[in-house]
Amino acid sequence: MMSETTRRHFLRRAVAVTGGAMGLSANGLLAAQADRKPGSRMRLGLVTYLWGQDWDLPTLIANCEKSGVLGVELRTTHAHGVEPSLGPKQRREVKKRFADSPVTFVGPGSNERFDHPDPAALAKAVEATKAFIKLSHDCGGSGVKVKPNSFHPGVPPEKTIQQIGRSLNVVGAFGADYGQQIRLEVHGQCSPLPIIKQIMDIADHPNVGVCWNSNAQDLEGEGLEYNFNLVKDRFGDTAHVRELDGDEYPYQKLIELFVRMDYGGWILLECRTRPSDRVQALARQRQLWEQMVAGAQARIARS
Repeated sequence: MMSETTRRHFLRRAVAVTGGAMGLSANGLLAAQADRKPGSRMRLGLVTYLWGQDWDLPTLIANCEKSGVLGVELRTTHAHGVEPSLGPKQRREVKKRFADSPVTFVGPGSNERFDHPDPAALAKAVEATKAFIKLSHDCGGSGVKVKPNSFHPGVPPEKTIQQIGRSLNVVGAFGADYGQQIRLEVHGQCSPLPIIKQIMDIADHPNVGVCWNSNAQDLEGEGLEYNFNLVKDRFGDTAHVRELDGDEYPYQKLIELFVRMDYGGWILLECRTRPSDRVQALARQRQLWEQMVAGAQARIARS
């Protein structure tokens, strides 16, 4: 990585070479960058879990727009119908629906997992993931969520960890050819972050990232910040949270950790409750999100 001195020299040289493009001096460009608050590139989106599972695609996009939650991960099997079975014309129509709206298609949330002890089942999961990669590419998404996922009787855990990591490298390389990131959800019996770190040490392809999932296991061992730091250098472009006003998880602390590292991806709501007005509930979550981010930025500025 560049040192601060090298980075400043590079920026000044870049501006000088372009003749001060857009009227910005080197000092002005650096000042504008310095004024940007950490975490300001993060965006809030939705996973079509309980709050969006029965909305067809036009309704889903309209409700996201109404609530101001302007990104969506489309979990497979839900009412949106964006699945690998879609033909070329249907894929173009999906892409256009998103392009004509302020809502971003973040990517498909597949259920593909790479822990299968049966080689045929593992090969099928890899091929299914490749199909989701092509779907995401054709529909304007940027990546595909996958799972690790479990350990199996009679199979040494280290063998399963190796298998998951190597499989991720395969689909990561395939996804790179389509401009699609592979996002490993912290899920199942592999949820403890030390296990995810072991997997990611093997899955060293740069196109494979961790999708934080806000699990109870995050608080185990040496605690949230320690576990967060184990994998933060391998974060992908998505992270999952539940309702931000829930009291079972320290979301304000989590958001502060993301802000402090200046995370630039999507924080996606994977909500579990059943409110009577889901659009209103989404708007409320957006308001809480904005307050939490602003609070974290203020605390960091004072420190």
